[in-house]
Amino acid sequence: QVQLVESGGGLVQAGGSLRLSCTASGRTYSSNVMAWFRQAPGKEREFVAAIRWSDDSGYYADSEKGRFTISRDNAKNTVYLQMTSLKPEDTAVYYCAARTYFARSVSPNDYNYWGQGTQVTVSS
Repeated sequence: QVQLVESGGGLVQAGGSLRLSCTASGRTYSSNVMAWFRQAPGKEREFVAAIRWSDDSGYYADSEKGRFTISRDNAKNTVYLQMTSLKPEDTAVYYCAARTYFARSVSPNDYNYWGQGTQVTVSS
């Protein structure tokens, strides 16, 4: 099992920035891909960004390219999501997820482990 704990959410004004953190524990060696998803009220969970523990290249949803940056610190078993130029439509619960398989995926169904989520609210 892999346990994921997110932190860093909060209330921010439009145009502001936040950095989310996700710390993994347990059988972290069984997770190859780490990702961030988000879910707004009444909407489906959507992919935001993903990264492998083994390389630095992030993979992003088109709407977040250039505004969000995913990174990882292997020594701390922590993945980050730096969010800039935030918009009210970025308001959602942000979830960290881990996938056993090596291939990155944008489908939440392909992820084996999930955190409890952290709320991000962007005011206009």
